[in-house]
Amino acid sequence: MRNLFFLSVAALVLVVALAARPATHLPDPEANFRTGQLRYPRVREAYAQYQAPVQHLLRRNGLVAEQLELFVRAFKIGRRVEVWARNRGEGPFVLLRTFGLAGTSGTLGPKRRAGDRQIPEGFYTINRFNPNSQYLLSLGLDYPNAADQRRTAPGLDPGDNIFLHGSNETIGCLPITDAGIRELYVLAVEAYSAGQLSIPVHIFPFELSADQLARRQASPHLAFWQELAPGYAYFETHRQLPTITLAADGTYVAR
Repeated sequence: MRNLFFLSVAALVLVVALAARPATHLPDPEANFRTGQLRYPRVREAYAQYQAPVQHLLRRNGLVAEQLELFVRAFKIGRRVEVWARNRGEGPFVLLRTFGLAGTSGTLGPKRRAGDRQIPEGFYTINRFNPNSQYLLSLGLDYPNAADQRRTAPGLDPGDNIFLHGSNETIGCLPITDAGIRELYVLAVEAYSAGQLSIPVHIFPFELSADQLARRQASPHLAFWQELAPGYAYFETHRQLPTITLAADGTYVAR
């Protein structure tokens, strides 16, 4: 009986000690996102091909997957999609990868209505992951955002379903080939699993420097591009993301 008493006391002490421990050992709920994505065959194939190269790429740049923070920037002229990264909240972003735009549609200038074939221009975020895309894998943008909606003419549909995706086909999206989207998808899943629930995507017509803008004084889109230019310039100068807000009239304000 005495032994049983001591065992009961020991068990009680152990329970109290465990209850008093900090909860840092509990898994991050966002880590389950990776597990969920890996249920899809195309995501498993992407990880089989790119998990090791992605880990090597991160280590080479002094980054770790558990703290990964991404930023994506695209240019119509030059046809490229840049992927920048840092350890979450630490220092400047570094350029990880540049993917060529495998196809384009429309012309320079923002997207304003469904069916205009335009690739949007402006400040967006990745807001959904599609592991069963028509174009292998895809990452959806939050187009139309609040700025787009305020600028859409009354009665017009601004359109939707703008993605970064595989293949070389597009009617307003950003295709970066099947190989490219596999690698970017793995990076995005890792960043989301690390806690980055909003991955910024900035889409520009070209490098919005003063001299480039000066060459396009006659463009009907000049005022819009001048509105985007401070956000472009801030990142170019600091390698940090600008804070983007909207003015009352729906124009972008970058700080």
